[in-house]
Amino acid sequence: MPNDAESLAAWAQQAGAHAVPLYAGLLLLLLLLCGASWRLLLRYHVPREESSLPPSLYLAVRLAGGFAVIVAAAWVFAELAEALGADAGLGLADQALADSLRLHLPAAVAQAAAWLTVLANTETLVAICVLVAAALVWRGRRWLALGWVLAVAGNGALNTTLKQIFARVRPLHDDGLVMAQGYSFPSGHSSGSVVVYGMLAYVLARFLPSRWHLPLVLAAAALAFSIGTSRVFLRVHFASDVLAGFASGTAWLAVCIASVELTKWYRRRRPRRS
Repeated sequence: MPNDAESLAAWAQQAGAHAVPLYAGLLLLLLLLCGASWRLLLRYHVPREESSLPPSLYLAVRLAGGFAVIVAAAWVFAELAEALGADAGLGLADQALADSLRLHLPAAVAQAAAWLTVLANTETLVAICVLVAAALVWRGRRWLALGWVLAVAGNGALNTTLKQIFARVRPLHDDGLVMAQGYSFPSGHSSGSVVVYGMLAYVLARFLPSRWHLPLVLAAAALAFSIGTSRVFLRVHFASDVLAGFASGTAWLAVCIASVELTKWYRRRRPRRS
């Protein structure tokens, strides 16, 4: 009978043979989960002005929710990192999926993935970072601009550090559509898209009416997921690299948003100098 590692590899091989419908199904599931979570948030969230809690306790409750996201994302990353070092099954499944994609992924889908992945190239993210920071400074939101820049730059530094720690070699990608250098785990495109587009949704939500908030969240989630998937389709990353990138990016995004919220609360509470 096949062992667990062989069964996982066989499942990964089948996933590669049906990659496009699997991607569509997972994307739909992600959007449904985001929508359901948003409805729950609207149902149970009490605006600060209407809350009976003291301001400091109200902030603590909100930060506790962010801390739960950080812990959950960090746990996922830790589990993937542990499996990468101690369990050959994950490596076999990663390789089986990459080999299956090489055989079964339509050329048109691979080309579309090559266009999509540019949205999280370093040059693209740096350009977005500079433009958004300049716009925030121009609007007089210097503290928000600082939080934005630290979020983007901090994620880049974090991802580089993690890659050096794990030093995982990339899968073979010799089709010429996209070439990538350096280590593979975790995926910088995946973490970068989560942080940059997630933080961008947060920044825009600070300026736009509430009816735009859910579309912003859904757009950021769909874009980040699609960019991460494109890295697997192009075989410049293993699937576990992308999952780890999503996890580390989500944890860092939660840290950054919580920090901005805490700074905003502190500046409101700080006495004004006459």
